[in-house]
Amino acid sequence: MLGFLLGVLSVLAWPSRTPAPAPTPAPAAAVPEAKPEAAAPRSLTTIEAVFAEWDGYATWDNDMTEVALWNSKTKDFSDCFEVLRSGSSYYFRSIPRLTRPVVTHGIKVNCPLEFTESEEQRQERVKTESEEIFKDLRGEK
Repeated sequence: MLGFLLGVLSVLAWPSRTPAPAPTPAPAAAVPEAKPEAAAPRSLTTIEAVFAEWDGYATWDNDMTEVALWNSKTKDFSDCFEVLRSGSSYYFRSIPRLTRPVVTHGIKVNCPLEFTESEEQRQERVKTESEEIFKDLRGEK
């Protein structure tokens, strides 16, 4: 009888061969939705139309510039593009961020674009503006 009881206890203590149930995936409603900030940049037709209206403010360096387009969802100039000029045609490529300094002078307040200039162009402009200020202070014309 003791042998029989030991046998029963051994069988009950033996690990089960049935696999553990696989975890169930989360329901679709539990997956977080993409935030508006993570939305893809606007279409190229939008930047083409806006740039065609404001291209006179672009500062070109080797027929290339960068611009940032105002995005009303993010409330920032968050849609960035590199613009290549070839004759009278423009070619646009979306970029993750601007790599050149933003132009901070001579642009209308309501402009939907931020324009950039190269570092060399910025240094030359600052030098020219400084010389003009010193001429005014000295009374030269």
